[in-house]
Amino acid sequence: MSRQTAKDFHPEVLQLFDKFVHGLIPRREFLKSAGKYAVAGLTAEGLLNALNPRFAEAQQVKPTDARIKGAYVEYPSPQGNGTIRGYLVQPAQAKGKLPVVLVVHENRGLNPHIEDIARRLALDNFIAFAPDGLFPLGGYPGDEDKARELFPKLDQGRAREDFIAAFGHLKQLPEGNGKVGVVGFCYGGSIANVLATRIPDLAAAVPFYGAQPAAEDAARIKAPLLIHYAGEDSRINAGWPKYEEALKAAGVKYTAHIYPGVQHGFNNDTTPRFDEAAAKLAWQRTVGFFNTHLRS
Repeated sequence: MSRQTAKDFHPEVLQLFDKFVHGLIPRREFLKSAGKYAVAGLTAEGLLNALNPRFAEAQQVKPTDARIKGAYVEYPSPQGNGTIRGYLVQPAQAKGKLPVVLVVHENRGLNPHIEDIARRLALDNFIAFAPDGLFPLGGYPGDEDKARELFPKLDQGRAREDFIAAFGHLKQLPEGNGKVGVVGFCYGGSIANVLATRIPDLAAAVPFYGAQPAAEDAARIKAPLLIHYAGEDSRINAGWPKYEEALKAAGVKYTAHIYPGVQHGFNNDTTPRFDEAAAKLAWQRTVGFFNTHLRS
């Protein structure tokens, strides 16, 4: 059977799913509202299962790939939750010092998809570190629903300090060249935006469909930005015009792309919201952007 895409689902179902995964409606409300769109014997529960991630099917780089080496490491975060734990990956045969990319997950913690993203960056000759924001609550629980339930319990102020502390440690990595960028997805995209306002020596930031920071904070951004938005993402895109105006007024170097006809989460190849063409282009642009701004 061919892989399902967003076109296989009614737009209202996709909107309901977006609200569900971001905690705006509970599971029972999704099932109740989506039920009217279930056809051909498919139940509302079946619709939800079809939209949920399939990590194994989408994995591009195995953890055992001989071209990379990865390990789970911990760093202190005295202003945050005390300790950060994450997945550090780098090329197995690195030559010289390499640029470093901080990878920030969606609102489910360090799941297999984000680990795979980190490995992909290692194959592109970067050192990648993907922290688990859920580490203070026991870490990613291995189940997306449980992870979503845990996420609202995070102290977001401390969580942001954890990501800032991660940057500080990556800046000092002996294997790194001293230049650190950040890429984030959804929640991680909003964190990438926040880090750009908080860290003057951040070398580059790439938020994918992330909520914008306060417009008045734009003047503090020193890093160049590469911003990716999904065309069919009114919830996030509503904040873009005001933010773009603030970026222009502050003289921030930025490039923004809105990919027409695609859904929030289009880069995540574990779900039907994935759009292969848009994701491929966005990733090529991302790697090229990091090559430009993070390498000597």
